Amino acid sequence: MPTLATTVDGIKLPNPFIIGSGPPGTNANVIGKAFDEGWGAVVIKTISLDSSKVINVAPRYARPRTEKSKEIIGWQNIELISDRPFSVWLDELKMLKDKYPDGVVIASIMEEYSRDAWIEIVERVQATGVAGFELNFSCPHGLPERKMGAAMGQDNAIMGEVCRWVISAAKVPVWAKLTPNVTSIAAGAEAALSAGCHGVSAINTILCVMGVDLETLRPEPTVEGYTVPGGYSCTAVRPIALRMVKDCAEVIRDKFPGRSVSAIGGIESGKDAAQFILLGGDTVQVCTGVMKMGYDCVKQMQEELLAFMDHHKFETIADFKGRSLQYFTTHADLVRRQSEAKAAAKAKALVAKDGQWKGDDFVRQTESLAS
Repeated sequence: MPTLATTVDGIKLPNPFIIGSGPPGTNANVIGKAFDEGWGAVVIKTISLDSSKVINVAPRYARPRTEKSKEIIGWQNIELISDRPFSVWLDELKMLKDKYPDGVVIASIMEEYSRDAWIEIVERVQATGVAGFELNFSCPHGLPERKMGAAMGQDNAIMGEVCRWVISAAKVPVWAKLTPNVTSIAAGAEAALSAGCHGVSAINTILCVMGVDLETLRPEPTVEGYTVPGGYSCTAVRPIALRMVKDCAEVIRDKFPGRSVSAIGGIESGKDAAQFILLGGDTVQVCTGVMKMGYDCVKQMQEELLAFMDHHKFETIADFKGRSLQYFTTHADLVRRQSEAKAAAKAKALVAKDGQWKGDDFVRQTESLAS
């Protein structure tokens, strides 16, 4: 009988399904709802020491749909990190620890380029009993002028330095959440892991412009007629996320065995989750999917993943984690393999014994034996 229970970086999880940082983890009430529905862990919405500078606008989402079914296939947001006071978060994290002693809460944190600020937020948050940290080096919009989020994650030297600050103070596992808005996410993974992070989370949203209204000529989502590029998520980004998770997993396999990947990007089913785990994910995070389908979607995701495992006789997540990585190679190797396959097929088609001659293929068989 397969089990979804798993242990990642010493954190025991009832299943690998994690609420990704964002609106579904925006306060203690909704985090409690996630635990009640059976999520394996929750990454809270990103917090900082000073929330007074966080001011959201509305509308802040844009969602493209298919023409016929009107299914949401993409999701752009220009939402900022948590606007709730840091002191309120500390109280709620303590409350969650008391009410859900077995609930796994991962604190997503973000600060400016200041060692003192990063050390302070780590020390004060871990005192509440959180199971781990996720460092937000990847929010693509809203705070670049403060050199936060992706503005920090796009500089591997700075990101590595900040990771070392955090590791020096953290007493729980630390994951670095990587931005996909770079030339090489593998380089980002190597920088964070070299600095001592226990794992990486990938990917955050992809910077985009959702579209332009052809009547008003205004880009969307429009706020008083204006907008900014925002982060793109949902099912449309899944192929990109799969590739980037694969890249991170290869870095770990080759240079940092034992470290982890928390996979993110358009996951809406157990089959989606299985693909990310096959490419090296230890856990899978869902954010936009929860906003589309509700917290109870995790039940069907678990059933589908268990069905996949049962079909292939996998007993644990570890049994198939990274199994598909072996099938990636170079284009030159693909050419070689195909040439060898064609040569083998041709050799097999040659008549070796009299019993192999066929009346309807006699001329071709004769030609194949001619010099």
